Amino acid sequence: MTQALGVRFRCQRGCTACCNQKGWVYLTEEDAQKAARFLRLTVEDFKAKYVVQGKNFLRLRKPVDRQCPFLEPQGCSIHPAKPTQCRLFPFWPELLEDRSRWEATAIFCPGIGRGPLIQIGTALEMAQEMKRAYPEQYDEV
Repeated sequence: MTQALGVRFRCQRGCTACCNQKGWVYLTEEDAQKAARFLRLTVEDFKAKYVVQGKNFLRLRKPVDRQCPFLEPQGCSIHPAKPTQCRLFPFWPELLEDRSRWEATAIFCPGIGRGPLIQIGTALEMAQEMKRAYPEQYDEV
């Protein structure tokens, strides 16, 4: 675990460092529905335009020039409806359960180490939400 008592994190206004990391943004069905409603699209139209659907996953299509189709210079254009993966960052199991990964993430994330102390139990509950949302990515639920 990263710290016995807890971790400090406060998202920094205007920062999009997490959005610019290489990787995929995975979606739950609920994420797709929420984003579609926000964009005033049907779920089918949202998926056709923005989603790659695999056998056991949904993920956002990546534009050629950036990591996410909704990342604009001013930030996330669907912020009120952003996917679970994005909403929970950096409270992901793989970061909370491995101090070196948490510290490596702090290199690009200026919010780690700032803000009030978040009790480790609270942080781990958030990590459990990731495991429930994306069970195919985690061994346990």
